[in-house]
Amino acid sequence: MAFWLGTAAFALTILISVSLHELGHMITGKCFGMKVTKYFVGFGPTIFSFRRGETEYGLKAIPLGGFCKIVGMTPQDDDVAPEDQHRAMWRFPVWKRTIVMSAGSITHFMLALAGAWVMAVSVGLPNTDIPADDAARAKAPAFISVGDCLPMQSVIKTLDEAGQKAASEKCEPGVNGAVVPPAKQAGLQDLDRITKVGDTPVATYGDLTRAIRAAKGETVFEFQRDGQTKTAKVTLITDERAPLDNPDGTPAPVSVAGLGWNTDQPYVKHYTAITAFQGAGDFSWYMVENSFKAMARIPQKIPALWNSITGDERDPDTPISVIGASRLGGEAIEKGVPEIFWQIFISLNIFIGLFNLLPLLPLDGGHIAIAWFERARSWLYQRFRRPDPGRVDYYKLMPLTYAVILIGGAFTLLTATADIINPITIFK
Repeated sequence: MAFWLGTAAFALTILISVSLHELGHMITGKCFGMKVTKYFVGFGPTIFSFRRGETEYGLKAIPLGGFCKIVGMTPQDDDVAPEDQHRAMWRFPVWKRTIVMSAGSITHFMLALAGAWVMAVSVGLPNTDIPADDAARAKAPAFISVGDCLPMQSVIKTLDEAGQKAASEKCEPGVNGAVVPPAKQAGLQDLDRITKVGDTPVATYGDLTRAIRAAKGETVFEFQRDGQTKTAKVTLITDERAPLDNPDGTPAPVSVAGLGWNTDQPYVKHYTAITAFQGAGDFSWYMVENSFKAMARIPQKIPALWNSITGDERDPDTPISVIGASRLGGEAIEKGVPEIFWQIFISLNIFIGLFNLLPLLPLDGGHIAIAWFERARSWLYQRFRRPDPGRVDYYKLMPLTYAVILIGGAFTLLTATADIINPITIFK
């Protein structure tokens, strides 16, 4: 029951977000004097509606978004009555049209900031200073963790299936080739920061890994602990590891010390109601940067999406649809991790806000791009003392618009199908 309630709650937050997106267009349009004739939540048959002033408000049967109608968005629109010609949107200054068209995305960004603030004061925000992947971790300071047991991969690969399973379930020195890590034997401790391996200076964890692999036998490690610089002699051992530049490559024998990466920072930051404002802003900007990266990766993720439909394991880094996001929100509530619910809500609003600003029709960003193109073109023609070429003919752009709609529709169908047939799950 908690799963379905969480799923319904997240789907409702998406509907509210999109409805507020359209509300942003309507409010800014009305403020500038544009004529807004309709504001509806949903699509399809009308369930009910009412009129206030010149605007009809209502609810439609299919809860998959919403819309508002501002008359005269383009010069080609034929819905402008003679008495409303001066209020047609395309006649307004370009800066006013930019504000109105970007108001939807700005609304999504405001919702993300509000969600991040609520998350900050309730469950805390993820510490974005901690590297999230191996590539970023390699660039982090060389703080270490030292375990009690080191499984020797060169030995494990020689074991039978039962031995390999036992080794993966429990690491015990002297069993299945496992040993006490050389770093532990040398007296290194968690959160020591390594600064030199032998004669090689170390600045990052990546430097540390490379220096250890290049060293042989007994090696002096210089490290910092509690503000003091100390040394320890570590007798390195040889084991098999994948190449640093190719994690999926064939393992080769290298020197190892049995070290892991660590940090002296908490994984979750907690805030007061006041400090949460800065925390929410920092976290939201972090999500903006990652959203740009995610959008850049979309084309290369399409084959993985298709393969997940045809039977392959679903890559958790592939895009999701509203269905997938709602499902993850429900799973987060079911498992008692509301912070994941909030993170998905924040990231989805930021992603939608950014995506909607792409300079492509029929997205809002496409209308903004055309408005500024017209303004720049008029300015250039004026400088060269040539007649103003006037407004862009939207009809000539219809083939490109239809292509964007077709590609967007196909992508939405692909992600929705993958989310139904082979959904991403937080907890295995």
